[in-house]
Amino acid sequence: MKTIGITGPTGCGKTTFLQEIAAHGGVIVDCDALYYELLKTDPALKAALQKAFGDVFLPDGSLDRKSLAARVFSNRQALDTLNEIVFFHVGAAVEKLRAQAKKGGKPLFAIDAINLLESGMGNGCDVTVGILAPKPVRLARIMARDHLSEQAARARIDAQKPDEFYRTGCQVILTNDTSLEAFRDASRRLLNDITKEETP
Repeated sequence: MKTIGITGPTGCGKTTFLQEIAAHGGVIVDCDALYYELLKTDPALKAALQKAFGDVFLPDGSLDRKSLAARVFSNRQALDTLNEIVFFHVGAAVEKLRAQAKKGGKPLFAIDAINLLESGMGNGCDVTVGILAPKPVRLARIMARDHLSEQAARARIDAQKPDEFYRTGCQVILTNDTSLEAFRDASRRLLNDITKEETP
């Protein structure tokens, strides 16, 4: 089983690549979704957050995101602590899912994570793939997808890491700058290269 780490800024079209992985019989782990699931199901994660930041959970047990954000976004050390906690617990959950996928005979295991490189999860991948797209393309996608104004969409793009971060950190770059079908074809070719058996 090959493990693929996938990252890149928002609006670049990662979904298309993920669809192709699913078509190849792969298992896909969305680390953002996994984190929010763990907030509901993992007592160790909740305990770690409470120990570090105090009472950041609402009476219904859900995370008080506004309260946590207020504590970390103006304090670099607090943000680093939050990332350390999240990376540890999400990383452990990813490893359990990877073991299950391997036991199930899956050909591919894909980790979709915006912080793939920063968290260290990319180090355990057979290949890391950065998905990039030109800013005007990203801008249009984000505005349509999230119903944002151009100003809000630009602010979201500007807040993320530059393309060079991914070009430097990832082993493979897929650029989504032409048609959907052309990007889909490029995705298929890459996956075929990753999954093909080595000749003896």
